[in-house]
Amino acid sequence: MRMLITGVSGHLGGTTAARAAAAGWDVAGTYFSNPAEGAEWLDVRDRAAVGEFVMRVRPDVIVHTAAGRDDWPLIADGSAYVALAAARAGARLVHVSTEAVFSGRDVHYDESAQPDPVYPYGAAKAAAETAVRAIDPAAAVVRTSLILGYGRGVHEKLTRDLAAGRAPGMLFTDQIRKPIHVDDLADALIELASNGYAGVLNVAGADAISRYELGVLVAERDGIDPASIPHGPTPAGVTAPADLRLAIGRAAELLKTRLRGCREFVPQDTVDPVAR
Repeated sequence: MRMLITGVSGHLGGTTAARAAAAGWDVAGTYFSNPAEGAEWLDVRDRAAVGEFVMRVRPDVIVHTAAGRDDWPLIADGSAYVALAAARAGARLVHVSTEAVFSGRDVHYDESAQPDPVYPYGAAKAAAETAVRAIDPAAAVVRTSLILGYGRGVHEKLTRDLAAGRAPGMLFTDQIRKPIHVDDLADALIELASNGYAGVLNVAGADAISRYELGVLVAERDGIDPASIPHGPTPAGVTAPADLRLAIGRAAELLKTRLRGCREFVPQDTVDPVAR
């Protein structure tokens, strides 16, 4: 069985590729801005190129992890083009989305919750979800949270940079999330590649925690003084969801993969020396 992973040079895409290969999948991958060994360059914003690539590779499953923060065509249009190509090729599609599609006003969100984004990235991801579900109703749409693991997660890097004075800003004490380890998320995506689940599925960690408290866990693991981390409440004028918790009961029933909480996995995580 062949699995095509878009964005294989990213933290999640690369981890998924490695774990899928170890599980016996024939893995192909694409990258855009950062080359990855064994992967091919592909601009998912190019509809014709995506269609031609998928027809040439002929995957049984496509796991779409490619994304960008400020690129609507890449996030929204690219996801639609991947879904169109998957449908044309008869490939199973597992699409990775995010909790950023929500405002946080309702705090707790299950799979029936309707997106109400409050900033551009969330709006682009919500548009991507809409396109994918319209084009390929059989696709799995995975909403997830902050991704950590081996010191390479965005939040882990930010914590170290803030503590060292290499980056401006702070970790917010009033923004609550349910972080997930990259291995757990990758394993969930691999399960979904072959179990036929259709529709939205929340795949996040078991623990709700503030961005600052999460930073403290990372700092303690990495031998950094937590007192060196700038922190405080979200400043006035910053538009971002506050308390946002994905309900993971359905995933816990459906998946064999155990979705650990960050208070369990962060202290035990083996940090890649390069990530420091």
